[in-house]
Amino acid sequence: MNRILIIGSGGREHALATCFKKSPTVEKVYVAPGNPGMADVAEIIPIPTDDFNALIEFSKANQISLVFVGPEAPLSKGIVDVLSAQGIPIYGPTASAARLESSKSYAKTIMNKYGIPTAQHTTVYNKSEALKYLSVNPAPIVIKADGLMAGKGVTVAMKDQEAIDAIHEIYHDESVVSPVVIEEYLEGEEFSLMAFVKGKTVIAMDIARDHKRAYDFDQGPNTGGMGAYSPVPQISQIQIDEAMDKIMRPIAQAMVLEGNPFEGVLYGGLMATKDGIKTIEFNARFGDPETEVLLPRLLNPLDQVIFDMINDKKPQLKFDPRFALGVVLASKGYPRTFEKDQQIIGLEHIEAQVYHMGTSYQDGFRNASGRVLCVVEMALTLQEAAQKVYTEILKIDAPQLFYRHDIGIK
Repeated sequence: MNRILIIGSGGREHALATCFKKSPTVEKVYVAPGNPGMADVAEIIPIPTDDFNALIEFSKANQISLVFVGPEAPLSKGIVDVLSAQGIPIYGPTASAARLESSKSYAKTIMNKYGIPTAQHTTVYNKSEALKYLSVNPAPIVIKADGLMAGKGVTVAMKDQEAIDAIHEIYHDESVVSPVVIEEYLEGEEFSLMAFVKGKTVIAMDIARDHKRAYDFDQGPNTGGMGAYSPVPQISQIQIDEAMDKIMRPIAQAMVLEGNPFEGVLYGGLMATKDGIKTIEFNARFGDPETEVLLPRLLNPLDQVIFDMINDKKPQLKFDPRFALGVVLASKGYPRTFEKDQQIIGLEHIEAQVYHMGTSYQDGFRNASGRVLCVVEMALTLQEAAQKVYTEILKIDAPQLFYRHDIGIK
């Protein structure tokens, strides 16, 4: 029987813990640092994600069978390298391989070298370079700050001034020197394709669709994600096959050829354009909130899938054919400033699955971060799943929270 330690504290980690807990070969699930809303499926361990020594001690003392990392930051800081060196089983990319996410410019360099389709782009390093490029490349255009931005370091500028404002925010004074990717605006159907990877082996999961903008009808600033659904009926199997053949398998092979093989969950943020499937971004881990709608559909025991990957076996993934849809409730003001520690009433009446993305507990649950809850339902149609979720959300009394009303409806 396996003992699982999940690293992270959000809705993705709550969904991971729930999925691991269902497995007949898992006896115990821990989450570090977790949040109080996960106590239904896991034991919460108050160790920060970057305290690698404490995580090593805990893993050895509790005979952990597998460590699984949710968020990007500890991956980029080398948690896999450090724990592996201590003989602790962990599934995820090394810090070097995680640069596919942590460095937009590195990812673009690899895509260019190996002919992996992506948006036309340039990398600039200071304010004057950026503004010069924008002067001859008008909006719509996309600005991507290098480094880890929790999904929020991207500005999709529909007007020239929005692009200029984004550059001024990144290069807040003339002395700042940092890579920024400026790329063409892609139009089409967006989707997320995640896969279990080890070296050249790439095992695809079903696809999902995230909704990045804060407000209805894709208005407002980019966020970490305000809702998702899976599968995505707008994307055909032919298009999924194209994405695997031209993007997901080639990037895994490219990393091997670079002497930097990828192991873990690889996330392709993709766009079906009139010119074929193109890469928007890669992430080195499960997406959030896509995980909250994908894992409830996974019929395989998750620990067995991961051990198959580690042991060079090719798991045959099976997914519930029903649609899963999730809507995120976020603190008003997110992704900018917001008030915390206000009570959330009515969660005990919710019949849907509620994943806690950022809650604390003091005389009841309270909002503790930007994204707070993800309410998920499953149904035979996307419309029915959406209707069920929005009916359940009405039972929540939390005026400090807001949510989009168009997930799965538009």
